[in-house]
Amino acid sequence: MRLCAWYLYGEKHRGYALNPVANFHLQNGSVLWRINWMGDTSPRGIGASCGMMVNYRYFLEETASNSALYLGSKQVQASEQVLALVSQFQQNSKL
Repeated sequence: MRLCAWYLYGEKHRGYALNPVANFHLQNGSVLWRINWMGDTSPRGIGASCGMMVNYRYFLEETASNSALYLGSKQVQASEQVLALVSQFQQNSKL
């Protein structure tokens, strides 16, 4: 879960999210909302993402500002749950 949070939040390509699905949602103003352990247990889900599923949440009144923030300064908006996982990853990682 911590590694998944870091991958979605912290791994970048030219400053933007490395994951194309994350990049799409973040460009459109979403918040990286929740990571679900074993959210997709189909064979494809297990193979593609170890069964993890991510929720992106759109707060309509904030989508324009979130999108501008991401596109302009490459800042990812994320929930407390995701930020806590990122913090745990950073504390325990040797990367």
